[in-house]
Amino acid sequence: MNKPKINRPEDCQPAHALWFDRKKYVTVNFMVQKPKDVQVDIQPDKMIICCKNDTDDVFYNELHFFDTVQINDSRHRVYDRTINMLLRKMKPDYAWPRLQKDPARPSWISVDFDNWRDWEHEEDEGKEEFDRYMDMIQEMSSNNKGATPDMGDLSDFVTSVVSCCPAELKQEVNGKKETLKGFNVKLQDTILFPEGGGQPDDHGLIGEVPVLRVTRQGPDALHFVASPLEVGQEARLKVDWERRFDHMQQHSGQHLITALADTMFGYKTTSWELGRQRSAIELDTPSVKPAQLKELEDAVNEKIRAQVPVHVQLLSIDDPAVEKVFMLSVRSRGLPDDHAGPIRIIDIEGVDANMCCGTHVSNLSHLQVIKLLGTEKGKKNKTNLIFLAGNRVLKYAEKSYSTERSLVSLLKTGPDEHVEAVDKLQKSVKLLQKTNLSLLRDMAVLIAQNFKSDPQRGNFFSLHKKEGDNEFMNIIANEVNTEETLLFLTVGEEKGPGLFLLAGPSGLVTEMGPRVLELLQGKGAGKNGRFQGKANSLARRAEVEALLSQHCKHRSSEEK
Repeated sequence: MNKPKINRPEDCQPAHALWFDRKKYVTVNFMVQKPKDVQVDIQPDKMIICCKNDTDDVFYNELHFFDTVQINDSRHRVYDRTINMLLRKMKPDYAWPRLQKDPARPSWISVDFDNWRDWEHEEDEGKEEFDRYMDMIQEMSSNNKGATPDMGDLSDFVTSVVSCCPAELKQEVNGKKETLKGFNVKLQDTILFPEGGGQPDDHGLIGEVPVLRVTRQGPDALHFVASPLEVGQEARLKVDWERRFDHMQQHSGQHLITALADTMFGYKTTSWELGRQRSAIELDTPSVKPAQLKELEDAVNEKIRAQVPVHVQLLSIDDPAVEKVFMLSVRSRGLPDDHAGPIRIIDIEGVDANMCCGTHVSNLSHLQVIKLLGTEKGKKNKTNLIFLAGNRVLKYAEKSYSTERSLVSLLKTGPDEHVEAVDKLQKSVKLLQKTNLSLLRDMAVLIAQNFKSDPQRGNFFSLHKKEGDNEFMNIIANEVNTEETLLFLTVGEEKGPGLFLLAGPSGLVTEMGPRVLELLQGKGAGKNGRFQGKANSLARRAEVEALLSQHCKHRSSEEK
C-alpha cells in the first residue's frame, strides 16, 4: 500500500540530526523535543520526515542517502527528545563516508562521535540495540499466550435515561481542587463500571456527551456529565476501552499476586490501591525479602504463561454454593451495607476465588506480564508491594529505555556508570554552591561598604540581583546603618518570582511594608525595622523603587 505523500510545509525548519555508521545499519537521530504528528517516509534512495515539537515548531527534513537502503528492514521510533532511524544498508560491510549523497554536507547533519567506532569485527550490534525493546513486546504478545480480548458488545450498547438531576463534581486539576457543575444521570442499564472495590470508575460517552465520573448508589450507577440529558431519551453508551482494559489488567493482577503471596508465604492482603501509574498491595507483614519478591514475581508470570482461565460466578446470597465457595478460602471484607443483588465471585481456576465487583480479564494470558517494582514501608508495621501489569509494563520499559538513552547522551557514559556519574556531578555541584555562597557573602559586604563610602549616597538604597538569597540581603542590611537609610533589596528573576527585603527606620518600614507586599503580590511579615518575604512577581519592582524613593525624598524635605 502506498504511503501518503509528505508535502513540505510552508513555514518549517530542518531538525538537527546526528548519525553514525555500523556494519549493516546506519543510525540517524533527529533531535526534536517531545515530537508529535510525526510522519516518516523511508525510500530506497532517500527519506522524508515531518513533525512538530512541544511548542508547535514545524520540522521538515528531506535526505538523499549516500547509498541505497532496504526499506522493509528499516524503521523508526519516537522518543521524548529524539526520532531515531535505523536504516538497513543494501550493501552490508560497506562503510558510508557520509550520510548524504551530495558531498556538500548540510548544516543540520552532524556525526555522532560518541557512537562512531570501527565496526570491522562487529556483527549486528546496531540492530540488537534498536530491537531490544521491540523483541520484548513481540514476545509478550505472541500467539501462544492467549488471544487479546476485544470490546465485545461494549462499542454499541443502547439504553434509556431514567433520571437527570443537577450535581457537582469535585476534582483536582493541576494540583488545584475545583468544583464542576453538571448532572447525575441514571440509566435503565449501563456498561460503565462505578468506582468501588479499590478500582477507579470507567469513562466513556453517552451519545456524544463525555461521562466524567461514575459512582454507585445502591443498585444503581450515577453518571456525571456536564450537560443535561432528557428523561426517557434513548442513550447509546460507549466505554473508554483503553482505560477499562488497563483497570482489568491491574485488578486481575492484584488478585493473582494476593493469592500467591498468601499461598507461598502466608502474607495476607489488607488493602490495595489502583493508581494512575502504578498500583500497591498492602501486605500484613513488616517486610518482604528480595528473594521472596523474585520468587513471587516468577510464580505470577508462570501462571500468566499457563493461560489460566478466569471465571465469573453470580450467586444469590442464599445459594448453597455460596457457603461452599467461602469454604474454598474466599478472601473478603464482607458485603457493603447497601449491597443489592447477587454475589459476584471472581474465580482464577485452581488459584483463587474471591468476592469482587470489579472488571477482570477472562484469561490470565491477557495480563501479558507482571513486574514487581519493589516494596515500601506501610502503615502499622505493614508492607506496600508496588507492581505493574500488562501494558503498563511495556510503557514503563519504553520510558525507562528512552530515559536511559537520554542519560547516555547527557552523561557521556554507559548505563552501568550512570549512578557513579550523577554522584560525581552532585558532589561537584555542592562544592560549587559552597564556593558561590562564600563569594555572595563577600560581595554583599563589598556592596554595603561601597554604598557607605559614597559621599552622595542619600537615605535610600535599592538593589536587585538575580543570584542571591535571604542571607545575601541581610548581610547588606547588617553592614548599612538602617536607622538612617531605607534599603529595598530583591533577588530572583526580574519579571518572575523572588525574595525581597525592606529594611530601615522602624516606623517607615511598618508604614511601607504592606504596600510593597501588595505591589509584589507576595507574602511576608516584619518587625524591628525589617519586612521581608516572597514575591510572586517582581515585574512591578521599578514601581516599588520609585514609590520608596519618592517617599524618602518627601520625608527628608519635611525634616529640613
